[in-house]
Amino acid sequence: MYNIAVVGDRDSVMGFGALGLKTFFVEDRAQCRRVFKHLTEAGNYAVIYITEAAAEFVPDEIESCEDRMIPAVILIPGVSGNTGSGIKGVKNAVEKAVGSDIIFND
Repeated sequence: MYNIAVVGDRDSVMGFGALGLKTFFVEDRAQCRRVFKHLTEAGNYAVIYITEAAAEFVPDEIESCEDRMIPAVILIPGVSGNTGSGIKGVKNAVEKAVGSDIIFND
């Protein structure tokens, strides 16, 4: 059975534990890299939600997951706000799948 992980600062991800998701609190680049590597190599996480702020610590690792079915890495805003990188990722994924921008029509 696959799990769902949520990675980010404590305030942003704490509530997801109440929903049964596995939460991983990270505070710096080294810790985020360690946790993200563990989650992607464990093989039992189908979805990894990561806050946009934490995703800035592991851009290469996230990019390496783009062509894999599992895990799906999804950027979410944290309590500090939305940086726009999550929306950009969705836009790029849709363009890649469909061949054109059908969401924003840029």
